[in-house]
Amino acid sequence: MLLRLAHRFGVLVASLVASSLVVFGFMQVLPGNPARVALGVNASEAAVAQMTAEYGLDRPLVVQYLDWVGGMLTLDPGIEYVSKAPIGPQVADRLGVTLWLVVAAMLLAFVVAVPVGVWMAVRHRHADGVVLSGVSQVGVAVPAFLAGILLISVFAVRLGWVPSGGWVPPAQDPVEFLRRLVLPAVSLALVQGSVLARYVRSAVLDVLREDYLRTARAKGLRPMEALWKHGLRNAAVPVVTVLGLQLATLLVGAVVVERVFVIPGLGSLLIDSVAGRELLTVQTVVMVLVVAVLVINFVVDALYLAIDPRLRTAR
Repeated sequence: MLLRLAHRFGVLVASLVASSLVVFGFMQVLPGNPARVALGVNASEAAVAQMTAEYGLDRPLVVQYLDWVGGMLTLDPGIEYVSKAPIGPQVADRLGVTLWLVVAAMLLAFVVAVPVGVWMAVRHRHADGVVLSGVSQVGVAVPAFLAGILLISVFAVRLGWVPSGGWVPPAQDPVEFLRRLVLPAVSLALVQGSVLARYVRSAVLDVLREDYLRTARAKGLRPMEALWKHGLRNAAVPVVTVLGLQLATLLVGAVVVERVFVIPGLGSLLIDSVAGRELLTVQTVVMVLVVAVLVINFVVDALYLAIDPRLRTAR
């Protein structure tokens, strides 16, 4: 098991290096000089050259890459070209906001989707199972931003139960924090929960057809008891894969939802930085998202080994 984890970790490190090269290279081929953008179109060539040298934009690309990677490792990727604000503290603050939103949406989706998916599988020949399956299909087709707009129009505008947007840190006012978190979390969880419920249904249906589950029922176990004791662990392997993919999708999908609900998260920082041509900030935010996705994939691989003992002993 340790050898397999070491191999997965090596793949993770290699992927991080390759991703950093791709992200850095992509930003370098974009047209425009950041110094010219920061100073404006009417700036003199001498001023542009001075600012270019000040930020080290005239250094070899290898030196710039190593300097950026070193800054990422020390949590100090540099300062913005236009506002002169440090990038590290901004990314850390915005990442904390996004993590609150993503974790809340993922927990909500998991708590609802797993029992619903199991119920849809067990009752797939009954009316209630068919209805739930149809509802989940509709949920898969609805984009998260559209779900957010609909939730705002119903629960914020018409009913007035919760605010339509904005953000309050949990340390400042826990109650107001929850009131402003509920709608964006639900809008993300609706789509991801529908997808997860479909996968849980499919995985449990496959398990219900296995011979070992029929044997367990032949020994006297009730259907749900046999499924609980012998089936859910086997059904968990594909579900864990979907959970990892969904968590990565939520990190990226939160970009649009944060804009809809005016939440100052990582997605809003990315969009504002693109609009302001803060290329170093864009580069850093994109790399943070890539690191998060790769780490999630590594954790999923480790969970495979913990859930399925056959993977620990297979050659």
